[in-house]
Amino acid sequence: MAKDAKQPAFEKSLEDLEELVRELEAGDKGLDESLALFEKGVTLSKELSKRLEEVKTKVEALSKENGKLVKKPFDADAA
Repeated sequence: MAKDAKQPAFEKSLEDLEELVRELEAGDKGLDESLALFEKGVTLSKELSKRLEEVKTKVEALSKENGKLVKKPFDADAA
């Protein structure tokens, strides 16, 4: 699967989001800096959700049944 050269790896973006959460939870930032971190976190969260939805769609489209590709919904409980 080819990655967009401008888009960081999913895992890197998730690590960045987790770091933003840690910084906000520490509570040692001022209001303006906290707001900027929060806005960045919301943006990252939306990007990650979008990418997860894209992957989910691909998994559904590429599911195999009896050697043939068939579309079927993703069942997280079965995984």
